[in-house]
Amino acid sequence: MPLKIVYLHQYFNTPEMQGGTRSYEFAKRLVAKGHKVDLITSDRSPESKGKSGWRTTDEDGITVHWYAVPYSNEMGFFERVKAFFAFAYASTRYAISIDADIVFATSTPLTIAIPGILKKWTAKVPLVFEVRDLWPELPIAVGALKNPILKFAARLLESLAYKNSEAVVALSPGMRDGVLKTGYDPQRVCVIPNACDNESFIAEPDKIMAFRNARDWLGNNPLLLYAGTLGLINGVGYLVDVARHLQNIAPNVRLLIVGEGQERRKIHEQAIAAGVLNNNLFIENYLPKNEMATLFGAADISASLFIDLPEMRANSANKFFDTLAAGRPILINYGGWQAKIVSETRAGLVTWGMPIEDVANHIAEHIADEDWLKSASKSSKRLSQELFDRDKLADEFAILLEMAAQKKGDQVSKISQNQYD
Repeated sequence: MPLKIVYLHQYFNTPEMQGGTRSYEFAKRLVAKGHKVDLITSDRSPESKGKSGWRTTDEDGITVHWYAVPYSNEMGFFERVKAFFAFAYASTRYAISIDADIVFATSTPLTIAIPGILKKWTAKVPLVFEVRDLWPELPIAVGALKNPILKFAARLLESLAYKNSEAVVALSPGMRDGVLKTGYDPQRVCVIPNACDNESFIAEPDKIMAFRNARDWLGNNPLLLYAGTLGLINGVGYLVDVARHLQNIAPNVRLLIVGEGQERRKIHEQAIAAGVLNNNLFIENYLPKNEMATLFGAADISASLFIDLPEMRANSANKFFDTLAAGRPILINYGGWQAKIVSETRAGLVTWGMPIEDVANHIAEHIADEDWLKSASKSSKRLSQELFDRDKLADEFAILLEMAAQKKGDQVSKISQNQYD
C-alpha cells in the first residue's frame, strides 16, 4: 500500500551538491516503489543567502521543501546550534501542514527530532527516527557540549525521540548499542548502514587519466586519498605527519586531501610547517557527489580517518562506503566494526594504534605492491556488492517504513539480522 511520507533531514543533498546523498538515494527508491515523499530540508545554497521562506522543487520524483538556514562546516558549535533550532522551529510548522501516513526524521542534528515528535503528536502517525551519530555522546566526548544544562537538555531530547518512535534506524552496530543503553526495545531497532552506490561509482578510465594528467604533481605516482569533512573529529592532520615520514622513505607517494571544514586552515598551516604542502601532500576543494567516482578511481588507496575516541568507532562515514564502491583498498586509523570487517576481508589497511613511522612504512610497502592492491581492491568491491549495496539496503529501509506504518515496529530488528556484528 503506497504511503505518504514526511521525510525530515536538515542537510539533504542531491548528487549535484557536496556531501552524502543517503536521503536522496533512499527517497528516490521509495518514490519508485509508489510512495509519496515530501522531504523537508534546509537551503544552504549561495542563492538563498539573505532570503527567507520556503521553496519547493521536484528531485527525481521527491517533493523537496527547502527553507533558507545559513550553515557551513566552518561554523562554530554555538552557531550550528542556532541553525539547528531555527530549522527545527520552521520545519515543525511546515511539516504539520503536510498530510502523511508516517514521519521519518534523520539526525544529525538531534534537534530534527523536534519536528518529528510534534508531527507525530498532531497528525497521530508513527515516527521512525534515524541515528547517524551518537548524540549527545559525541559532542560531549570532544568537549563541544560542556554546559550541564545543555547536556541535560540534549539527553532529554534523545530520550523523547526514542520514546516517541515506533522504530529506530541505527547506521552501525555501535549506534544500535548506544540506543539500547537508553533502555529502548531492541526489537524496534534495525541496523541499516550507509551504502555503496555501485552503479554510479564506475569510473571511466579516460576521466581518471584526465584527472591525473591535469595535476603535474600526480601523473603516474601512487596516490593516497582522503575525501571528506575536515572537522575536529576527523583528525586529518594525521596525514600531515604521515606525509612527513613518507618524504624520506617513499618520496614518489602523493597524498591528496579533498574537503572542507573548520580544521582546513589548521591542516594547511601544519602542512606548511612540516614542509610537505605541495611537495607530497596536496589540498583541494570538495567535489559534488556525481564527480566522486573519478576522484576515488584515481586513487590507489583511500582513507577514512577519525580521532581515537570510543564514540567514533561506531561511525558510518560515507567515505568508507564510497571507497568500497570504487573498488579501492581502504585505510582506516580507528577501531570498531569497520576495522573488524576490513581485517577479516583483507580489503585494506587498519593502522589503529600504530606509531606514525610504522603507518608510513605500511603505506609505502603496500601502495607499491601491485598484487596486494589488486587483491584488496577485489575484496573491497566484493564488500560493496554483497554487504552494502544501495539497492539492497533501500529495500530494507522501505520494508521498515511499511512495517512501522502498520504499527509493527517491534518486528523491525529481524530485517538486518545483525549481519554487521
